[in-house]
Amino acid sequence: MSDNSTETQSDANAEAAGRQIIVHAQYIKDLSFENPNAPDILIDPPQQPDVQIGVNVNARGLNSEQYEVVLSLSANAKTEDKVLFLTELTYAAIVSAPGASRDDLNPLIMIEAPRLMFPFARAIISDMTRDGGFMPLSIQPIDFVAVYQSNIERQKEALASSETDGEA
Repeated sequence: MSDNSTETQSDANAEAAGRQIIVHAQYIKDLSFENPNAPDILIDPPQQPDVQIGVNVNARGLNSEQYEVVLSLSANAKTEDKVLFLTELTYAAIVSAPGASRDDLNPLIMIEAPRLMFPFARAIISDMTRDGGFMPLSIQPIDFVAVYQSNIERQKEALASSETDGEA
């Protein structure tokens, strides 16, 4: 009986090892902060602004083992008539997924890697808005599964439209 539970545990460990992701490096690729209405907006601060957050994830192979994952975050804060700030961050990581199957590789790279990168990118955005003279912007956790699915749908739509354009 203990042999069966040992086999199940070793199978689970092997499966988990196959889904492991290793982050080799993280870095800022691009960083931008605009405060177009300073100092006026800081002298007479408006009430609660409307903040729009944008998120995107891309990846590319660097070699047969490593991938560069790029997490793009943008935040735009506005009131009815004025822009408070505009910020964009392109944060990247070099990752690998040793032992991952082809089926597991894309979700690992496009979901798990950005999930690991997000807290660092979030802190950069928070510090940047604080240093820009505003309350630190704390971006809520992101559902990277939904971002992944949205990107897959966009790719399918682009492929379908290019096939339709090619037939016309």
